[in-house]
Amino acid sequence: MFRDRLDNEDLILGYVSGKIRRSFIRILPGDKVKIEVSRYDSTRGRIIYRLQNKDSKDFQNKDSKDFQNKDSKD
Repeated sequence: MFRDRLDNEDLILGYVSGKIRRSFIRILPGDKVKIEVSRYDSTRGRIIYRLQNKDSKDFQNKDSKDFQNKDSKD
């Protein structure tokens, strides 16, 4: 269970959906996620998607460039 803050500063108690759990997708503090809010209780929801972080994307690109540069030197 995660405590999620929405864009409008509301707090929601969210749990991980079955597809995310089955695919072993890790959710860390600070990750942006897509939440499906319950129609019966607006303080609870289900995390259905983990959005791509800009920081992690840049980090992966830097690593792949370094790896490519090392290969070209050898």
